[in-house]
Amino acid sequence: MEIIPAIDIIDGKCVRLTQGDYQQKKEYHDSPLAMAKQFEDAGIRRLHLVDLDGAKAKKIINKEVLRSITHHTALKVDFGGGVQSDHDIELAFNLKATQVTGGSIAVKNPVLFDSWLKTYGNEKIILGADAKNRKIAISGWEETTTMDVVEFIKSYQSKGLKYVICTDVAKDGLLQGPSLDLYKDILQEAPGIQLIASGGVSDVSDLEELKALGVYGVIVGKAFYEGKISLAELASFVDE
Repeated sequence: MEIIPAIDIIDGKCVRLTQGDYQQKKEYHDSPLAMAKQFEDAGIRRLHLVDLDGAKAKKIINKEVLRSITHHTALKVDFGGGVQSDHDIELAFNLKATQVTGGSIAVKNPVLFDSWLKTYGNEKIILGADAKNRKIAISGWEETTTMDVVEFIKSYQSKGLKYVICTDVAKDGLLQGPSLDLYKDILQEAPGIQLIASGGVSDVSDLEELKALGVYGVIVGKAFYEGKISLAELASFVDE
């Protein structure tokens, strides 16, 4: 199972939101690069980097943060937040992002998202499938659609999609455990999908349960920043 720490960026600093609420913001570090180097030094190989300013602006804002991390670490960076155009996805890859995650764009402009899958290939593109009561939530989770999250994932899997990050909005930032039942359903209904679980991880036992479930990877954010899971504990999963 891939361990993928998250760095969320507002004004160039590492922050965490609770349930996507910009009013519930907590700053953890003023240097994303220093934070990324801590992960790399611990033996972690991947990073989930989210431009929260970009998500609001609908275009990449914190490009220098992405550039600094990709140029000064060997981490494989999955980048998301504000990637809403061909220009922005080209920029992200030019800045050496390994993968790009598209969420709202996959709902609002499926033709464009499909074209990215074709142009860049399914190793480079991740679908962001955020769910509120099992319905797809977009636009910073402020808008809930009528689309069932499992059917949404299956529709893109049929077009060649390989990777998906699924966040249960109700769990995010609360340290109350991940949505195991939802992830179980996705893995059963969309066999072969590389599912990255996100949201709710509170301690090592949650990581153990997700690994037993068979997810491809897990994103860890608040649990690490709040000291519920140590760097050493995260690293212990990397080579298992």
